[in-house]
Parts: sequence; C-alpha cells; structure tokens
Amino acid sequence: MDTIASLFSFITWPVSWVIVQFHTVYGAIFGPDTGWAWGLSIVSLVILIRICLIPLFVKQIKATRGMQTLQPEMKKIQERYKNDKQRQSEEMMKLYKETGTNPLSSCLPILAQSPFFFALYHVLNGIASGDTIGAVNQSLLESAQKAHIFGAPLASKFFSSESDVAALNASLTDVRVVTAIMIVLMSASQFFTQRQLMTKNVDTTVKTPFMQQQKMLMYVFPVMFAVFGVNFPVGVLVYWLTTNVWTMGQQMYVIRNNPTPGSKAQAAYLERLHKSVTEHGKTRGRGQRAIVKAIVAKGRDRNEAERKFINGLNKAGMAAQADGSVVKSEAAVAAQSADGSTVTTTGQPKRQQPKRQTKSQRQAKPAGEAEPKTSLTKSDEPQDAKPAGKPAAGAKKPAQKSGGGGRSKAQSGQRKGPQRPKSPSKK
Repeated sequence: MDTIASLFSFITWPVSWVIVQFHTVYGAIFGPDTGWAWGLSIVSLVILIRICLIPLFVKQIKATRGMQTLQPEMKKIQERYKNDKQRQSEEMMKLYKETGTNPLSSCLPILAQSPFFFALYHVLNGIASGDTIGAVNQSLLESAQKAHIFGAPLASKFFSSESDVAALNASLTDVRVVTAIMIVLMSASQFFTQRQLMTKNVDTTVKTPFMQQQKMLMYVFPVMFAVFGVNFPVGVLVYWLTTNVWTMGQQMYVIRNNPTPGSKAQAAYLERLHKSVTEHGKTRGRGQRAIVKAIVAKGRDRNEAERKFINGLNKAGMAAQADGSVVKSEAAVAAQSADGSTVTTTGQPKRQQPKRQTKSQRQAKPAGEAEPKTSLTKSDEPQDAKPAGKPAAGAKKPAQKSGGGGRSKAQSGQRKGPQRPKSPSKK
C-alpha cells in the first residue's frame, strides 16, 4: 500500500494543504488538538472532492442513459445469438464501439478519486511514522498525533501493535473496536449502494453484461473494503466511510428523480408524477417536462409503466404533448357545460347500454295492442274472421270458390292464384 501511495505523491501537497486549511477553521472552534478538528477536516476534504467530481458524475449518468437506449438492440442480439455466447459478446462489443458507449462508465467516479484517496493515505501514514509530509509541518504533526476519534488515534490501524498504539496515548482495544465498527459500516454502505442500484434502477427485461458486472461488484466491493480496511488508518476509514455515504445519498436522489426506464424506480416515479399532474393540471419543472417528453417520443416503444401513465392521463381528461407539457384532452373540453363550469366526471362519459329484457318480458303484450303483422304469419285474414270452433252437425259448409285451390286467399309468401301441383319425383 505504501508503494502505491508513493505513486500519487504528486498530489500529496494539494491534499495536505486542503486538510491544513480546514483544520485551521475547525481548530478555532473545537481546539487544534481534538479529533473533531481533524476528523471534520477529512470529512470536508471528501465533500470538496465530490463537489468537484459532480461534472464527472453527470457524464456518468449520461453514459448510463446511453446504455439504456441500446437495450432494444441488445435484446435483439441476445435473441439472435442465444445459443452462441461468444458471438453474442462480440456483437455486444461491436455495438458499444459503433455507438461510442462504455459499460465501465459507472467506475469513473471511483477511478477519479483514487489519487486523492492514496494521497490522504500517504499523509496519514506519515503522521503515524512521525514524518512531515506536504503542508503538514512539525507542529501540525504533533497536533495530529494527539487527535483521537472516539478513543482511536487518527493514524492507528486495526493491526497496529500495542507499543505503537501506546506511543499515541491510546489502548489497543479502543482502536480495534472503533476500526471494526467503521469497516463494517463502510462495507455495508457500499453493499447497500450497489444493491439499491441493482434492485430499483435497472431494467430487468433485458439482461446485459453490464448488469452482470454490477451484480458482481455488489458482492466484490464490500469484501475488498473489509479485507483492505484492516490496513487503513482511522483517518482513511473516516474518508472512505464519508465518501460511501455521499455516494449512497447522491444515488438515492438520482434514482428518485431520474430513474432508469423500465425499472421499479420509474414505475414509482410515474405514479408520483401522475398524482402531481392531475392535482395541478400541468407538469411542474424542467425535470418533469423532460420525462414526459421522452415518454411521448417513444410512441409504441413505451414500457408497461409508461403506457399506464399515458392511459391514466387520458382517463383524467388530459393528454401529454410532444414538448413535455400536459393539456386538457378533447373529451374533457367536450364535457364542459354551457355556462363554462366543468363537469365533475373524470374522462369521457361512458355510453349507457339499454337493459336487456327477459324472454317473458319480450313475449308479454300490452292490453289492447294488436299483434304486428309480419311476413311469417300463416294467413292475412283477421283473427275475428276465423271460426271460433267446429261447425255444428248438419250445417252446410260454405261454398268454395273455384280456382282457389281449397283456400280463399293465398298464404303469405306464396304466389297468388291456383297452385301448381307438384310433379312426382323421377327416380
């Protein structure tokens, strides 16, 4: 570790100078030899470095969004070469090269702050060994050696010998308890950060090598911090724990306000956005308009959460526009009354279907209403013209008109006049 730290000795002076400046401020408040003055100086160094790395973090977010736009193409490659893993990897790398994306872009913040980390390690290691490094002179060196954080000296380690710890006016038990707790917190915060990224902010519909890499880092990084943490001075553990907490909070903010399309975080964000839009009648802020604009531009390529969001706006009588704004739809405008007051119904009113009658209701006729004549009735004669019963015995039958074929009138649907007898079928 000392050899690696010496490689970044060129940045040791700026790091030590920043720590000294912060120590001057906090030393005037808490005392120059206290652990609060030196500990807060290290925390302030982390915050300053992470603020300077915000443009790099924004670049990382854009690179990650570029990876997300390639998800459909990645899915096609997976389906096309699902039985040839080597060809699948070759086509993936070719796609990355053509589009200018880099799957390793998520590691940029860690790589960028590595020089500062090793420079701080070099400074704290010099304090433990009694060497002045950079802007830390002899008086500051003695002050830093007296500083204790919860009973552990700033430059002590988990595996420091009892004689070394006694020279710094501390006990070995206090040092190991404090360093063990800080190593556990450091590893846990790193694991939670990666797990939050994998479970909430990843499109699970497409499996890519990038996802496999993130899943591997979720387990590898905490183990690495636990293994190497026992050799870190207490000041370095303060530095790394602070930067992990900063990364976790920064990622929570990004996941909540700018989630990955197709992820669980996006579904939760669109539910909150739908509630906000229906409550205020418009999108609020540039961020909301950018999200709605991206959803409208997708068209038929929207995922399930995005389609649910658009359908929810339509049911509420609103429509999303191409510029990211939300206006009342035509159905909502038509639902307004003549005096200008809006109807309280949400969305387009449903069409009322007539109630279906039962068979007995359809067959029942109102009193005094004659049955309508249809072409399916057997005779066109009125009902009262037919005899009510059989004629009495001995009564003469009425004479039939010749040429009637035994019937006074032709049946409905038949040709009038004498009926043609059917000819016998010929075998």
